[in-house]
Amino acid sequence: MSIDMSQFHQVFFDETDEHLASMESLLLALDLAAPDAEALNAIFRAAHSIKGGSATFGFADLAELTHVLENLLDRVRKGALTLSAPMVDAFLRAKDVLAALLAGHRGGAPVALSDIEQIKGELDALGLADAADAAVQAAPTAQPAVEHALLIQIDPAPNVDAAALITQLGQHGALTVVEEGGLAPDRPWVLRLLGELDLPEMCETLAFALDPALFRVSRDQGEEEDEGFGLFLGAPAAPDPEVMLEEDGFGLFTPQTAPTAPEEDAGFGLFDPVPPADATAAPAHEPPASRPASGGAHPERAAATAAGGLENSIRVNIEKVDLLLNLVGELVITQSMLMQSGTELDPAENERLLNGINQLERNSRELQEAVMSIRMTPVAFVFNRFPRVVRDMAHKLDKQVELRMVGENTELDKSFIEKLADPLTHLVRNSLDHGIEPPEARIAKGKPPQGQLTLRAFHQGGSIVIEVTDDGAGLDRERILAKARERGMPVGDAMSDVEVWNLIFEPGFSTAAQITDVSGRGVGMDVVKRNILSLGGRVEVDSLRDYGTTIGIHLPLTLAIMDGMSVRIGQETYILPLSFILESLQPRAEDVKTVAGRGRVVNVRGEYLPIVALAQWFRVPEAREAPTEAILVIVECDDTRVALMVDDLIGQQQFVVKNLETNYHKVDGLSGATIMGDGQVALILDVTTIVRRNQKTAQAQAQASMAAE
Repeated sequence: MSIDMSQFHQVFFDETDEHLASMESLLLALDLAAPDAEALNAIFRAAHSIKGGSATFGFADLAELTHVLENLLDRVRKGALTLSAPMVDAFLRAKDVLAALLAGHRGGAPVALSDIEQIKGELDALGLADAADAAVQAAPTAQPAVEHALLIQIDPAPNVDAAALITQLGQHGALTVVEEGGLAPDRPWVLRLLGELDLPEMCETLAFALDPALFRVSRDQGEEEDEGFGLFLGAPAAPDPEVMLEEDGFGLFTPQTAPTAPEEDAGFGLFDPVPPADATAAPAHEPPASRPASGGAHPERAAATAAGGLENSIRVNIEKVDLLLNLVGELVITQSMLMQSGTELDPAENERLLNGINQLERNSRELQEAVMSIRMTPVAFVFNRFPRVVRDMAHKLDKQVELRMVGENTELDKSFIEKLADPLTHLVRNSLDHGIEPPEARIAKGKPPQGQLTLRAFHQGGSIVIEVTDDGAGLDRERILAKARERGMPVGDAMSDVEVWNLIFEPGFSTAAQITDVSGRGVGMDVVKRNILSLGGRVEVDSLRDYGTTIGIHLPLTLAIMDGMSVRIGQETYILPLSFILESLQPRAEDVKTVAGRGRVVNVRGEYLPIVALAQWFRVPEAREAPTEAILVIVECDDTRVALMVDDLIGQQQFVVKNLETNYHKVDGLSGATIMGDGQVALILDVTTIVRRNQKTAQAQAQASMAAE
């Protein structure tokens, strides 16, 4: 059976994404005056791993560019090159090109050859320029390629085609079979490879295709190298292996024997020592996926140790988690059906059955919570892209901005994480362009020249709140109203600040004096609100002139399962999401009024709220028409309250949300469907759309009334 290397591509893609993200965050955090040595080593290791994996899987374009980048990084970490701002800029641009190349190999658009050559030229020029400045002191920068002689042992295994693997290894240099394996059940293949791959690179190459327990790598004792990595034991035939240390110590591999080995200078302490398999065995290499990514990025799985230790995490395809979540949802529905049937049974005669149903309910909820926790991902996965965005935009706008991130470990459903990037990017760009003033303007206002932009995430009740806050100029109420009047929108001076701030989310609305490549086209904020509403969330704005603006995104914990109130309208059952409900009441006749241009309203403690008859909205027959005979459910959305008129309240419980568009098509006022305990389908109300549609209808009626006068 031949080895299909493409089966490992997804692992390589995921790990390379992590390495690139780690490189970017570490580069952005570097202090040019005194760069942290460990950070430089971590950046180099990330590039080193990308290069090794790229070469293994035949992605030559990735490997070639990373090789150029790696050489520069190696010289920087060893002090042969002085780190500078142009150098960091070039490293970041190289990272962008590498990310684009990676996306191309995943099926995206290919990268133009000119872009690759341009960044290679920039990197080469930086290295040559620095070398020229230090020519009187430095040795020549061009070094001949170093070849490494390695001895490799591969144990026979039923599912490993050793011949195919040896053919693959032969592509990395001159390969000699020292001893053929498999002649005895426990007899390993012994190979000698002379090529450019060093010890760590060879182990990374093998780890992609083999269980780490099946191979051992060591240097050929006949080879002398000044920069011996020393991460592995001596040749397999050596009776008393000696551990040698690399001057910069990768710390990625742990010797199995050598109790008297000297300490690594940069011992990372990532792994515990492993007991030796035999007297001549060198330590096997743990796959690169198991290494924690630097800079706060947490990989989603860890490989087992060479001795077969248990894994403490695994990388699982999100589709499998979604399937598991869907099955849990079906279990919740089945449990609801049993509960419904159980209420009709005699408790005395069916005590054991009812106790079992109650136990099933508790277990179902615990299982549901456990599965939901698997889907939860730290919001840092979104936040970590913004240091680069802020750095680049602040430089383009000639502004000084400090980015703070608070609560980045707050967890959110993975489906939200993927859809939050674009809305947050729009908000951050708006804060940088419209909110935070240039340094001279801030100084004139008595502010420090450097603006503050804060990304904050936290839990609030049953929701997740993500805020984008700046200490800039704030929103200009009069300017927003003037722009709205220009567009013919029905606005007035009596509008509250919240109503005025919400105008910025209208399609095509912009107060920018001129169009730039950053903003001014009136596209963005309406998309932000539309995207957040599609996630079942809402957007709130709070602003104070010359003190700054906060835009908050409120999201439910998950879209898969929700707490709701079932209500009856006519003979139909609908579900109201509990997060929107404030209270319910049956009004008195004197509290219900009819207002010209607004329709029926109800007085709730001095505040008149519009009444929305859901029976008319959805054309439900046989529903109650008089508010005094019905129930009014007060809901709030976008700081607007309305009274939804229903016939009866049935009860509160958890509901499994089914996508309506997947099974039918989009219906205004509905966000999904669910299956009730009696097996009937109930529709879930889209409170946001209902409230906004009612608000626009009222504005149109008011405008028509004013025109008639």
